[in-house]
Amino acid sequence: MTTKSTGQHGARTAAKDFTLFTTADPSPARRRSVIPARSACKNIGVFCGSRSGRHEEYGEAAARLGQELAARGAGLIYGAGGVGIMGAVSSTAMAHGAAVTGVIPHALHERERLDDACGEIFVVAGMHERKALMYRLSDAFVVLPGGYGTLDELMEAATWNQLGYHDKPIALVNIRGFFDPVVAMLDRMLDEGFFSARDRALIRVAPGPCEALDAIEIQRPLKVPTEV
Repeated sequence: MTTKSTGQHGARTAAKDFTLFTTADPSPARRRSVIPARSACKNIGVFCGSRSGRHEEYGEAAARLGQELAARGAGLIYGAGGVGIMGAVSSTAMAHGAAVTGVIPHALHERERLDDACGEIFVVAGMHERKALMYRLSDAFVVLPGGYGTLDELMEAATWNQLGYHDKPIALVNIRGFFDPVVAMLDRMLDEGFFSARDRALIRVAPGPCEALDAIEIQRPLKVPTEV
């Protein structure tokens, strides 16, 4: 794991941007505003729980998603938790060669065991900065089962699409029908006239990780023959 510190090489300075600091020295005197460099590959933001849930299928789906991200040449942007579904997707993605970037508020790094987190980690001032940086770094989003935070991220990312703040596809991985109540509520909102059919289509639903990546158009790279 690499934690981004103030004045880290490769980070470009910009006034009043994301505040990053090390877990070892979060003092105001050492904080500095920086913009993390974006990867050239597609980066997929994954929203999910820091708990494992009651059923093994959730962790298995998370691990499969991590493996598929690597196979399709995509990077992972996640919440930098080292446990639960979040830990499963990040550790598997990294083990299979994907670029992994985590973003976590300083107040949560101990609770979600930052020491077990994978990849390059950005520690930011708070939850708003965490979500904003994840949105900035991601080209699309996949949502696995989780709790309040997962639903918050899902709805805010979809709202930003609706309002034109960004244009980034979103897909739910509906393992065990976990998101059926959410999908039913979205359909009810449409039926009751609280948003349009276009707005409803902003959140796609897939039965598994592979189908979710297909839905947001993250394809496996074509194999180029080595011999003619």
